[in-house]
Amino acid sequence: MLLVVTYSKAARTSLRNVCRTHDTSVVRRLGRAALLEETEHGAFLALRLREKHPEDVQLERTEPFNEFRDVPDTVREAAKAYENRANAATSYAKFAVGSPHPEPTALKRRKL
Repeated sequence: MLLVVTYSKAARTSLRNVCRTHDTSVVRRLGRAALLEETEHGAFLALRLREKHPEDVQLERTEPFNEFRDVPDTVREAAKAYENRANAATSYAKFAVGSPHPEPTALKRRKL
């Protein structure tokens, strides 16, 4: 998919107009951003926006996030356990102490 992010009111207006006019190429609209289909038409729309608002439009190519392929089991298990914790007010840093789950500093250092 192609991610289009806008950084000005004028660019947001143009993005909104493009999304309304070419909804078949829009995967999802996200306010200041949109995901476009990774087709030549999606690229054309993204590049049009970039041409019109060069400093206010960022374009990125994305790929879907597959949590089962891209994330270690320990991280998925930690997220599940944390969401099912007894006290909703407990921070993850406190929750992880003395548990088999990764420490927050380790999570922040490791790349996926």
